[in-house]
Amino acid sequence: MPSIDPKTLVSTFSRALTSFQSSPDAFRILCTLPHTSNVPAPRRPGRPVQHLVVLDSSFNPPTLAHANMARIALRSEGHQRLMLLLSVNNADKAPKPASFPIRLSMMEAMGRELLDEGVEIDVAVTTMPFFHDKAKAITESGFYVAETGEQPTQTFLAGFDTIVRIFNPKYYNEGIQNALQPFFGRCKVRVTTRPDETWGGVEEQRAWLTRERVKDVGGDEAWVDRVEMVEGREGDEDVLVHVEGS
Repeated sequence: MPSIDPKTLVSTFSRALTSFQSSPDAFRILCTLPHTSNVPAPRRPGRPVQHLVVLDSSFNPPTLAHANMARIALRSEGHQRLMLLLSVNNADKAPKPASFPIRLSMMEAMGRELLDEGVEIDVAVTTMPFFHDKAKAITESGFYVAETGEQPTQTFLAGFDTIVRIFNPKYYNEGIQNALQPFFGRCKVRVTTRPDETWGGVEEQRAWLTRERVKDVGGDEAWVDRVEMVEGREGDEDVLVHVEGS
């Protein structure tokens, strides 16, 4: 795979991000790994993608835990493709635009670390802060649609705090049913549990998501079946990659 100078990569992502943010697009793939030239560019699938694994890359910086979330998910199904997705709008935090090109470069570097899984990896951006809107934007882009018209199942990787937000009705002006019924119709969520002071141990986190809880917030009990809980590994908090200027 061609080698790209880190400063050149940051500059390339900066221009691509400016183009994206000045467009009406809600989603755009900036490049696909492995690179086929020294100019990063997107590349459509050469064969049907049945499972699209989406690692929502709001993290800064990537850690071994993030990489392992992706590795484990990629080994569970066949005919897969990985997307590292950065939202330029966050549901709970004000964005820091100046850091985005560097963060995209760190995502690209993490993607290179994951190429040994034998899949193509897309680095993408979206203006959508919520999972259900991100999933819709990905589908509507048509990037992964097969000749038969079929779209891949999307599996979003998340930490436990994210699944708590997903089932919080305050984020859905249109109502939680209207927002999440289409989402869980085409997507799954794979949640990595990790003990912390806020949400307790692994067993407490596993016990949190129940049909009764989802029903109480106005959701569909069947959504619970679309959420998979997996246990995180200890000692994975080390930074995976560092990009000059970050």
